[in-house]
Amino acid sequence: MRLAAVALATMLGLPAAAAAQGDCFPGPNSNEAKTLAIFSVPLAFSPAGAPELLPSFRIGVEAASLPGVDRATATPTICRPGKGPENTDLLPVFPRPRLALPLPGGLALQASWVPPVRVNGVQGNLFGLSVGKSFGRLNGIVLALRAHATFGSIRAPITCDDHALADPASECFGGERSDDRFQPNILGADLTVGIPVAHGRLRPYAGTGYNRLRPRFQVHFINQFGALDDRRVEVDLERLVVFGGATWAATPRLGVIGELYAVPADAVTARLVVRAAFGP
Repeated sequence: MRLAAVALATMLGLPAAAAAQGDCFPGPNSNEAKTLAIFSVPLAFSPAGAPELLPSFRIGVEAASLPGVDRATATPTICRPGKGPENTDLLPVFPRPRLALPLPGGLALQASWVPPVRVNGVQGNLFGLSVGKSFGRLNGIVLALRAHATFGSIRAPITCDDHALADPASECFGGERSDDRFQPNILGADLTVGIPVAHGRLRPYAGTGYNRLRPRFQVHFINQFGALDDRRVEVDLERLVVFGGATWAATPRLGVIGELYAVPADAVTARLVVRAAFGP
């Protein structure tokens, strides 16, 4: 049947890849799964700050480094065998705003939204949300339990960028730049421990957690013959995470945070957050 489909595609002037199109469900050890997992590391909505007993209303801006994906890993092994590496070098950093609100019962809510503005071919519409509670201990130690989620989508020319469109050896040659969609779909929980030093102005913290990943990727590519490739790639993954950093209170209202967030199975991202506090 596959040979017949290839023959028919050749007769119609369509590439075999388009004729064999179908949704794909690669295993956790596939290059597709590894690439999507690496993409997810900087998108996870981490604490990005030491735990506090008395949370306040805060507004901040985060910048997270984007881990690189080597060419071998970026080359599909299951869904599009024979295709060259995907375009994974999209942006140098991932920026997003952060909003923190105190809730009744000592709870704290954090939220984020990356609006659908296209930058260098990348358009986000991504949401982050977390709810946590801190507990005080002796010697100023603070523990925090938190649940978090990242959902929404990112659109970018991952399957067929401009370089692939101009490459006669690529199946993308002569087509339109792809506008593929990636949905991270991350749910997780974590535990953070913070210890204030330097009279409380510096608050180092460290923690660990568990993330449930359900990344979904959808191709949107029109080839040189006008045929649309809109196949879906679906992967289910579970990951342990570790992280650590410090909050520096530059002033009573202004704080700077540095954090390393690592998924040992995938990658590490570095975050820098600048935030301002309001209210009592």
